[in-house]
Amino acid sequence: MRHRKSGLKIGRTASHRQSMFKNMVTSLFKHDRIRTTDVKAKELRRWADHVITLAKRGDLHARRQVMAIIRDKNLVHQLFENASERYSSRSGGYTRIMKVGRRAGDAAPISLIELIDHGSAKEGGPAAKKKQAPAQAPAPTAEPSTATSAPPSGEQLKNATEETQAAAAPEKSETTSAVSDSEPKEIPDGDKDDQSSHESKDDKKSE
Repeated sequence: MRHRKSGLKIGRTASHRQSMFKNMVTSLFKHDRIRTTDVKAKELRRWADHVITLAKRGDLHARRQVMAIIRDKNLVHQLFENASERYSSRSGGYTRIMKVGRRAGDAAPISLIELIDHGSAKEGGPAAKKKQAPAQAPAPTAEPSTATSAPPSGEQLKNATEETQAAAAPEKSETTSAVSDSEPKEIPDGDKDDQSSHESKDDKKSE
C-alpha cells in the first residue's frame, strides 16, 4: 500500500523531480506566473503554498527552510518582507491554475499557474495604481444664470436718439456738398450774345 507517499513521480527520479520543482517555484515567485503542463502545475501548487506559509511565519528557521528550496537570497528576502501584507487575508490557496490549451508538438495539456494577487505586488500594477491614485473631486458645473437684463430707461433712449441724430447730421451736409459739386455748371450761350449785339446796333441806327 502507498501510504505517506504524497506527490507525483512524473516519471522522474527523486533528485531530478526535486531539482525541477525547486527551479519552477523559484521562477513562479520571480515572474508571478509561469506556463507548464497540467500535471506539473497541480504539483507545483503544493510547493508554492508551502513556501508562502513559511514566509508568513517569518522566523529564522522558516527562512532557512525556504533557502533550502529557493537559492536566490534577494528573492527570499523580498518574499519574507511582502508575505505578511500580501497574503494576510488568506490562509491557503495562494495560486490559480488556468487551462490554456494543448502543446503543438505532443498535444500535452498546458496550464498557466499564477499567484492570485500578482498585480498588486509589483509597482505600477493595476491594484497599486488604484491605491496610489488620489480621489479627484468632480469639476463644478456652471449653472445657467436666471437673471434677466433690466430694460433701458427713458433718459437712456433719449440720449441714444440724440447721439444718432448728431452723427447723421454731418453725413447729410457732406452728401449735399457732394451733390452741389457734381451738378454741371451753365455754359454761356453764344447766340444770345450775337442777338444782343445786333439789337444794340439797330438802336444806334434808328437814332
